[in-house]
Amino acid sequence: MKRLNNETPNEELQAVKKGDMVTDTFSKTGLVESIEIIEDALYRTYVFNLVTGRTITIKK
Repeated sequence: MKRLNNETPNEELQAVKKGDMVTDTFSKTGLVESIEIIEDALYRTYVFNLVTGRTITIKK
């Protein structure tokens, strides 16, 4: 299981793939259903959609 939060290195966030078990260490835990990476001028936002219907969003 991979722990995802704002302190997770970019390399580890990019290594997450569909089907991986992830957690935000609070209440969101599950298998990754889809991943979105949104880049703008200042930030890269990682959006991990879980099969449970929950979403983990990391903005770096």
